[in-house]
Amino acid sequence: MLSRTVVSVSAVSSSSSTSPSRILCKVNPTIPKFLGLKGPSHNFTNCTTWNKNLNLSRKCNTRMENFTTKASAAAQPLKNADELIDSVETFIFDCDGVIWKGDKLIDGVPQTLDMLRSRGKRLVFVTNNSTKSRKQYGKKFETLGLDVSEEEIFASSFAAAAYLKSIDFPKDKKVYVVGEDGILKELELAGFQYLGGPEDGGKKIELKPGFLMEHDKDVGAVVVGFDRYFNYYKVQYGTLCIRENPGCLFIATNRDAVTHLTDAQEWAGGGSMVGAFVGSTQREPLVVGKPSTFMMDYLANKFGILKSQICMVGDRLDTDILFGQNGGCKTLLVLSGVTSLSMLQSPGNSIQPDFYTNKISDFLSLKAASV
Repeated sequence: MLSRTVVSVSAVSSSSSTSPSRILCKVNPTIPKFLGLKGPSHNFTNCTTWNKNLNLSRKCNTRMENFTTKASAAAQPLKNADELIDSVETFIFDCDGVIWKGDKLIDGVPQTLDMLRSRGKRLVFVTNNSTKSRKQYGKKFETLGLDVSEEEIFASSFAAAAYLKSIDFPKDKKVYVVGEDGILKELELAGFQYLGGPEDGGKKIELKPGFLMEHDKDVGAVVVGFDRYFNYYKVQYGTLCIRENPGCLFIATNRDAVTHLTDAQEWAGGGSMVGAFVGSTQREPLVVGKPSTFMMDYLANKFGILKSQICMVGDRLDTDILFGQNGGCKTLLVLSGVTSLSMLQSPGNSIQPDFYTNKISDFLSLKAASV
């Protein structure tokens, strides 16, 4: 079951001489953590434009919903694939651990996707991995022999750019990127100025008495994603922007603890990079990837889908399954990635999907068994 926390936001002028475009939002102390706010002392400048579609109206008066999990009925093993397939219009698939592991395709995926398409189902692929753009992911699907269009792919790199676009992030402001090429490419396609990224990976700070690190005062957002070129220079630069630039947004593509860089083992995920900034800024980020509802809302609006007609298929409880539950969708956990059956059935786990199965190709065998 899901409970909802309603958050109220009110707008006040920062002073009598402030222009209408410089409105400050006083945020209720119960504001959800994924917005990256600590309490009423945090202000967004220009919130009437920056936050237009962050469920904040032009008058900054609206509601924000935060979903929290409660203990629910234990997940059921998927026994009748046909029944689940017939009950929904769209399947959203996570990629790492569901479609592939590293650069290796998981057995039976092509046949499963073909079967679902033949039954008229819309397929969407959502990944928290921000290292590639949608176009680059399209090439990966092609390399693995899968016919997937760019319009069916939603990476957290795209979500970061889409979010900035949805709040009318000022084009004269810049984005500092702690991440890889995928974020840069999506920001460029969206028309935003950026700096940082992989080229800052080789930069070092020479600490000496009196040294002061300069930073660009025009940076209005810091986007943090998975970054194999992560270093102290980036932590300090991004921290200065978040702490010292008025209204600077702290955006995370995801907070995944681990990721699948290869099929041999799990590797530290984007959450480790985000955690460094949480520690240095004492701010919580606004997360645009799973399990935040931003991408789900975006997909539902783009394709005109009822969320009750969506099944989210993933291998992680705290991102994929929570993402689906937060969005009001059916959920299917596959055990081909991060989550094992013992983790799912652990007494300490409160996130229970509707169904679970070993891998998505079970759709084929369970379909045949149910005939």
